[in-house]
Amino acid sequence: MAGTTRSAGPAEPRKLKRSFSVLTVLGAILVIAGIVGLVYTGLATLTSMLLFGWLLLIGGIVGLVQAVASRGSDYFWLAVIVAALNIAAGIVVIRHPTGSAETLTLFAALLFLTGGLFRLVGSLVVRGPQFGWTLFQGAVLLVLGILVLGNWPESSRYVLGLFFSLALLFDGLGLIAIGVGGRRIVRMVTEPDPTGAPDDRPGNGQGRPLG
Repeated sequence: MAGTTRSAGPAEPRKLKRSFSVLTVLGAILVIAGIVGLVYTGLATLTSMLLFGWLLLIGGIVGLVQAVASRGSDYFWLAVIVAALNIAAGIVVIRHPTGSAETLTLFAALLFLTGGLFRLVGSLVVRGPQFGWTLFQGAVLLVLGILVLGNWPESSRYVLGLFFSLALLFDGLGLIAIGVGGRRIVRMVTEPDPTGAPDDRPGNGQGRPLG
């Protein structure tokens, strides 16, 4: 029984290290994908649109199956309509990724403009403790919206791919930081100090007695 307890102890740290190693590898893959996407923004835009379309299509199919399974409920027809819209939107995005990218880029530019204006006006009216930071955020969003909208539809070729690649890059860096930090913490907790030696000074109960 005691031998079983001792052998099961080191297994948990090994599992944790393995899990953190998987996170590190996954983060490295995302970082590489993000860098490639930043170099080839057009390809990243097309990839992100196809991925978005497939997610809509799969989500719509799953929602339709769930709606059919709960067809006796009060929200059956609402669930069917939402699932059908997701399926239709997914098919359109998959078949026309370029046109969908133009539409989403235009929508993003309008969101940047309205968000920037609201932040600017809100910061000037309220003048709270975060006045400077809110004013800066509003100005950046407003300028970004103007730049994207002023270069539309050409901007649709790289804007979504740029954002998608940056998201992959930062998510990958975050996973790498978690994986490396987690392995370091597990190592510090489980591995003994290599400089530590048993204290055999006189009088401590391990060496010869005092006197």
